[in-house]
Amino acid sequence: MATVAHIGYGYWGKNIARNFAELGLLGAIVDPHPASAEAGAKAHSVKAAAFEDVLNDPAIDGVSIAAPAELHYKLASAALNAGKHVFVEKPLTINVGEAEALCALAARSGLTLVVGHLLQYHPIYVKLRQMVEAGELGRLQYVYSNRQSLGKFRREENVLWSFAPHDISMILGLVGEEPHHVSAQGSVAYTPSVADMVTMQMHFPQGVSAHVQTCWMHPFKEQKLVVIGEKASAVFEDSLADWDQKLLLYPHTIDTSGPVPLPTKADAVPIAVARSEPLKAECQHFADCIDGKTTARTDGAEGTRVLRVLDRAERALAENLKLQTAAKAG
Repeated sequence: MATVAHIGYGYWGKNIARNFAELGLLGAIVDPHPASAEAGAKAHSVKAAAFEDVLNDPAIDGVSIAAPAELHYKLASAALNAGKHVFVEKPLTINVGEAEALCALAARSGLTLVVGHLLQYHPIYVKLRQMVEAGELGRLQYVYSNRQSLGKFRREENVLWSFAPHDISMILGLVGEEPHHVSAQGSVAYTPSVADMVTMQMHFPQGVSAHVQTCWMHPFKEQKLVVIGEKASAVFEDSLADWDQKLLLYPHTIDTSGPVPLPTKADAVPIAVARSEPLKAECQHFADCIDGKTTARTDGAEGTRVLRVLDRAERALAENLKLQTAAKAG
């Protein structure tokens, strides 16, 4: 059974460490703040360790990283060079070049590199993807995702980088290809140069269109993925408290035999899905990859694809914001 050291005992890192501990896989806690490391070690009855000590410890098979994104490449590359399997929270790195370098390093070393795109392990999304792949919705036409809430405002990254990686990952997984066109628009309300609202669009070679709406000024929490196909549509509503309503199938039909398409509405059908914790499934998946039981679902290549889309959207957003600034100045 794999043993994992966790790096970064902050807000989200505490959840990752807890899940590895509950699975009986946690071997050590690493944090630059000694008090945090000691608190995590005490909470889970493991040792607090320095990062270098973890890299040199033959009893540690892998590391999980929940550190600031700008440190991901440094920490992950050091771990891979030390022969450790790596699980790193999203985004994989802060640029495509670093992500590609990590993928190449993992491949040369024969090691697992997993990216923390959590919703790929959500049982509702897993079921939705199975339905799409089985053709239950027919040919996909349009996909959109809303990820909005009030706060947490950030100064080091805009809302696109903070919120959208999960949605981009889910959409790319459903469509099965990368977009040939990416655009983005947004607005800055509070911190200069940091967009608080961003809408991005994607168009894919096979004809599917998609958009992602992100905002941390929204008056209420909304996390919704809508998938529209030729035969039916499905909605993954993650904001809802009621589990049995989180995945709904809408078997609407559209008659195209006449001069104007004619829709026929149908009642929503709840799709039954067994309940489980996505983060625990993600942590178990990493351990299974280390043990050779499976291959990584959200590997470095998948994480790099998401970064490529983010990079293209970021460049489009920057151009759009520049035009807005010029228009105000004029």
